[in-house]
Amino acid sequence: MNSSSIPKHVAIIMDGNGRWAKSRGLPRIAGHRAGVDSAREAVKSASELGIKVITLYTFSTENWKRPKDEVMALFGLLEDYIDKEFDKLMENRIRLMVTGDIDGIPEPLRSKLKKAIVDTAYNDVITLNLAINYGSRAEIARAVRLIATEVKESRLKVDEINEELFSKYLYTKNLPDPDLLIRTSGEHRVSNFLLWQISYSEVLITDVLWPDFRKKDLQEAITWFGMRQRRFGG
Repeated sequence: MNSSSIPKHVAIIMDGNGRWAKSRGLPRIAGHRAGVDSAREAVKSASELGIKVITLYTFSTENWKRPKDEVMALFGLLEDYIDKEFDKLMENRIRLMVTGDIDGIPEPLRSKLKKAIVDTAYNDVITLNLAINYGSRAEIARAVRLIATEVKESRLKVDEINEELFSKYLYTKNLPDPDLLIRTSGEHRVSNFLLWQISYSEVLITDVLWPDFRKKDLQEAITWFGMRQRRFGG
């Protein structure tokens, strides 16, 4: 595969865990647990394929509306993932980042994530960016508040505000915009995910449910991406 056809940044809306579980007569948490296995394989496969950043939509601000036991189970799975995968993150030089309001999630997950972010900061093979407690509209509103404060306190002039500057106030300020957005389970919506950042992303919808998503599915998405002509409005 030509390296020029490999997206630098792939973002994935991991959808279909509940339907996967329901179709097997299992509780929803079984689908989420199977989804963790898919996330683990996606990161490994992305690294092998030469992708430099993979962003996974892990927990949205809207997910707080789910039943409390499901929410807490999701956080438990995340905590378990950090505990079990940390050594592999270091061994495989995977940098961990979080996009979202990390201070809004419960302990001890919050502390474990913060520690893992610091400990993996110099890993340089691939960046695993987890969107946790994230909503794009909230992110944009937060950026506006930060910029407004800078203007109010005379650290920034209004005429200095442009797209490049605005991007520096987003959670993703240190990451390239996604080249490819994948949504699993066949749903045709972006669900308040990276609205600013995906302005020129190629968008692939696959009917594969997230727990069934494997390396071949990622390879097929990259092949499709390689055939796209990216004009960026030109």
